Amino acid sequence: MSKYKFYPVLILFFTMFLMTGCGGQSKVRVIKLGHGLDPSHPVHKAMVYFADRVKEKTDGKIRIDIYPSEQLGSERECIELLQIGSLGITKVSTSPLEGFVPVYKVFGVPYLFRDDAHRFKVLDGPIGRELLTAPEKFRIRGLCFYDAGSRSFYTKNTPINQPSDLAGLKIRTQESATAIQMVRTMGGSPTPIAWGELYSALQQGIVDGAENNPPSFYLSHHYEVCKYYSLDEHTAVPDVLIIGKILWDELTPQEQQIIQEAANESEEYEKKLWKDATQTALEEVAKAGVEIIRPDKEPFQKAVEPMYESYQQNPEIYSLIQRIRNVE
Repeated sequence: MSKYKFYPVLILFFTMFLMTGCGGQSKVRVIKLGHGLDPSHPVHKAMVYFADRVKEKTDGKIRIDIYPSEQLGSERECIELLQIGSLGITKVSTSPLEGFVPVYKVFGVPYLFRDDAHRFKVLDGPIGRELLTAPEKFRIRGLCFYDAGSRSFYTKNTPINQPSDLAGLKIRTQESATAIQMVRTMGGSPTPIAWGELYSALQQGIVDGAENNPPSFYLSHHYEVCKYYSLDEHTAVPDVLIIGKILWDELTPQEQQIIQEAANESEEYEKKLWKDATQTALEEVAKAGVEIIRPDKEPFQKAVEPMYESYQQNPEIYSLIQRIRNVE
């Protein structure tokens, strides 16, 4: 019978063990990060770097689990999940954010930036910081901008040498009023389609083409369907890493600082990845038989001048355009 005397001790030991284990687990905050890009994309790799830096800086107390390829929904759906606290962090293009944060329409204004150096100076400076905090009243906070290069037109059957070549073509755009206005102003027929549905839409002829940066054109395999890539470089729409305000407010000031530092470090890391990925993408699509066209940009710039005039009716956006143009 004496062996039964040890049972309460054993029960107590295992109870304490389980409580310690559970306690240890509860100290690890797991944050979900969902986005729509392929894992081979340089921006995804930058987010992996971000997650690694957060884990390292918090000694494993914060873990960021990444769900790529629209596993948790489209860009718009991820933004909405962020707002209600069902998702912690997401990466989206600034274009779909227009529907939530109107001032982000400025990123869709064609030929706003003179060159890469001008763009980085704007995004890394006071204007960029203002734009990252602008979504807070919509329960979103920006952490950093990721370079997404310049967007250009790619088409199945019609090379785009000038804006008039877009006439009658159905061109996929993001869910962005500015992108829709731009394609329409150039003479095309804008057709918003989710990124994950675009390959089949191109195959089936639902659209005649689309517009995006070289790495996205290559990694999405859209070059298998579209054999003309016209580098008119009409817009330079960055990606933005955003965190839900609900989650942000739950973090301690120290945790907020760590996440912000890690985001900033991943932003610089991504710029290097992007430069290499762009060069590789252009080389590979050319090998696959895509005709790369480098048109005169002046006709495209003239075609979108009415868009600038229309923004005079929106003092906030028009003022921001002038401020960006004045950055030296």
